[in-house]
Amino acid sequence: MDLLLKNATYIDWKTLEFSVKNILVRENVTSLQFIADGEVGAIDGGVDIIDCTGRLVTKSFAVGHHHVYSALSRGMIAPKENPQNFFEILKYVWWTLDKCLDPAMIESSALVTAMACLKAGSTFVIDHHASPFAVKGSLEIIAKAFEKVGVSHLLCYEISDRDGMPVAMEGLSETENYLRDHQGLVGLHASFTVDEPTLGKAVELMKKFKTGIHIHVAEDAYDQGQSINKHGRRVIERLEKAGVLSSAKTLLVHCLYLEENEKELIRNSPAWVVQNCESNLNNNVGYFSGAGLGEKLMLGTDGMHSDMLQSAKAAFFVGQRYDNITFESAYQRFRNVHRYLSDNGFRGDGDNNLVILDYDSPTPVLRENFFGHFLFGITSNHITDVISKGRLVVKDRKIMTVDENDILKESNKQAERLWSKIQQNS
Repeated sequence: MDLLLKNATYIDWKTLEFSVKNILVRENVTSLQFIADGEVGAIDGGVDIIDCTGRLVTKSFAVGHHHVYSALSRGMIAPKENPQNFFEILKYVWWTLDKCLDPAMIESSALVTAMACLKAGSTFVIDHHASPFAVKGSLEIIAKAFEKVGVSHLLCYEISDRDGMPVAMEGLSETENYLRDHQGLVGLHASFTVDEPTLGKAVELMKKFKTGIHIHVAEDAYDQGQSINKHGRRVIERLEKAGVLSSAKTLLVHCLYLEENEKELIRNSPAWVVQNCESNLNNNVGYFSGAGLGEKLMLGTDGMHSDMLQSAKAAFFVGQRYDNITFESAYQRFRNVHRYLSDNGFRGDGDNNLVILDYDSPTPVLRENFFGHFLFGITSNHITDVISKGRLVVKDRKIMTVDENDILKESNKQAERLWSKIQQNS
């Protein structure tokens, strides 16, 4: 059903211009129509009216890097081995978890992730998935779950040699099968778990489907050390030689441990960098700095949560010591994902994706001070309604597309199965 947002305080996400408008939103029509007060009564019947008096309306958000596969990890029992470094965190926690995933667990993970994203205002998710013993069909499971809830997506499978060549080949096959019928990326875990033959095949797929590579880059110094020891090059030098950086659709995630020549290679390429501040803090790997990387920077959550407003605040606050981030650049990094999606022709992030905020500020909210409200005031708690591709998917803070309670009940059951399996296999 078409939606009419009456008396909305509309914020243009690009210019930050404020205006009070009546907004007609049509399902699957990407553009918005602004209706004069005198013309509201002439609109055809069958329109769902939302009174937005005193509320802010702006473009919804998008997640630049997520991990559906980690959704059922919240509260799980600590690993039997206490990780002492980044590699051991991967080995004892995440690589133990992803090996235990099966299709039912993947579906629950995707459904709860999609719901969390919507409630936090994100209607588009770029995800990087891993389930080495449940590879086949995993991307289709996630896609269908996202679409059921009402979230657009750009998915990939995290191809890696860490579980042996047969699993790597499965990842390549899953990627090719999925890209035949869907927009997506070619996923790679990280340079240190991808050998030359697999990297070459991944780049071939990238070129075949005219897409990009989505890969973790220099999240820890370990990645650089392994690249130098095994391949005689630093990570970005290796990826550049392989052709990864040639695509404007390529996403380089983390990028903490880079030398100046690597930053120059990135800056002079069309590839994008995705910052994940809270994940870096959680893994104790270091601090991101955008200095020298250019302007193609966006934000992700790395599976820590699904709240992009929270990610933006963390990037800004931590960046006061370690980064060259400002009020304006924090907002730009938060919004750059839309530029990435639009410039590369990916579908699902049109203007008919909106959030409505009941932001009861004790101070005036103006174009001139919006960045201050963005960083120090507005949170996901202020989001009351979310519109995805012209469709009302969150109304009065309640998901409209699926039964939240049923999905959470099932996810609890799948989490218990997963945790039990992890204990048996660790």
